[in-house]
Amino acid sequence: MNTEAPKQTSDRRLGDFLAEIEAVVGAKAILTAAEDLAPHLQEMRGLYLGDAPCVIKPASTEEVAAVVEICAKYKMAVVPQGGNTGLVGGGIPITSDKAIVLSLSRMNAIREIDATNYTMTVEAGCILQNIQAAADNVDRLFPLSLGAEGTCQIGGNLSTNAGGINVLRYGNARDLVLGLEVVLPDGQIWHGLRGLRKDNTGYDMKHLFVGGEGTLGIITAAVLKLFAKPRDKVTAFAAVPNPAAAVELLGRCRTLSGEAVSSFEIIPRISIDSSVKHIAGVTDPLEQPHDWYVLVDLVAGIEDGSLSETMMTILSEAFEEELVLDATVAASEAQAAALWRIREAMVEAQKHEGGSIKHDVSVPISRVPEFLERAMAAVSERIPGIRPVPFGHIGDGNIHFNLSQPVGADKAAYLARWDEMNEIVHDIVVELGGSISAEHGIGRLKVQSNAHYKSTVEIEMMKKIKAALDPAGIMNPHKVVD
Repeated sequence: MNTEAPKQTSDRRLGDFLAEIEAVVGAKAILTAAEDLAPHLQEMRGLYLGDAPCVIKPASTEEVAAVVEICAKYKMAVVPQGGNTGLVGGGIPITSDKAIVLSLSRMNAIREIDATNYTMTVEAGCILQNIQAAADNVDRLFPLSLGAEGTCQIGGNLSTNAGGINVLRYGNARDLVLGLEVVLPDGQIWHGLRGLRKDNTGYDMKHLFVGGEGTLGIITAAVLKLFAKPRDKVTAFAAVPNPAAAVELLGRCRTLSGEAVSSFEIIPRISIDSSVKHIAGVTDPLEQPHDWYVLVDLVAGIEDGSLSETMMTILSEAFEEELVLDATVAASEAQAAALWRIREAMVEAQKHEGGSIKHDVSVPISRVPEFLERAMAAVSERIPGIRPVPFGHIGDGNIHFNLSQPVGADKAAYLARWDEMNEIVHDIVVELGGSISAEHGIGRLKVQSNAHYKSTVEIEMMKKIKAALDPAGIMNPHKVVD
């Protein structure tokens, strides 16, 4: 018996596949060496390590379409990948699949800026920070902002419906896109790059692909919404007695400022301590320690001093009513940046505290205090000494409920209880009408949890949409819905 025949057949078929791909994109756009593949096969947390025969980097939408058509012919799965900054394994090929990674990094052109229409048309590989800068250059604002903005790409941001610090005022990525260009699983191109605020001609197809994590098609370009650039911004860092006071303060800020709040973040004391301890240049901005803090940005279209007065009025009234225990207001851009540095440093600082079991959840804003009280008590009862680190976008109900291991605990043994902690936290979230994934997506990490918590009707609808658009199942398989 010739035991080598199947492997020889497989190798020959792969060779034929790569030859057809090379005819489309050129040899330099195909990565096959192990050292070139490695950065594309592991996600940033190190939770997933994938496998693929190659990474393909097309330079145009037409090349993407041709590559996908060839993949469909060879029944080769396609895993689209942007900056590979995702946190749920959505851009990593599963080892058991026959799949290639399709990187959009070469498609990084800003095709058009229409300042009058307040729109920008960009390719999927554009770095988010570059888009922000291009908008700023024409006196406009693209408000999507998150920690990875220096490396993440807009195609990935849209595919995961990214959130960030400005969702309270401007919405998620879904709210910031008007039109899309998408390569479908059979290689067809949907030319949907329309810069219209009103288009009532049937199903809004773009919403299938925004948040679809590449399971229904590949976003290759998008028309993004731009906004008037704020002329004034005031940043405050305030200590509050508890999360309920933070929610009350949020309401005061929104009402008294006329909805000028762009960011409203909650920070626990444990994050201040770890950031000061581990991250150079981070200092405690208030004289005395407190259990909870909020970081607030107000923005306005005119710089006349009224925004500072509004912030001071809000804080003064809140102080009298004991909603605020202490506060500082940034007197310069440098001071504002120092306050935001605390918020940004928290994620890095937590890495120095051992194993961390992470949750990206949301509940109605009014129920955030109840969620925090119940979830912190529940995990502490299950694992004595566990250190909850809940922080994030309380302004839109999104809490990053991270759990640092007990001091001195075995890291591997602690992380082995990830699913156990997930169940505790997610049960409470769902009971309160919340979501187990607020802004990070489903990817691989939460496929089974999503199927468990979503209704049967919702899961079946998702499966039917997947089957209709991708009947061969080649688009990012085993992600979002299995």
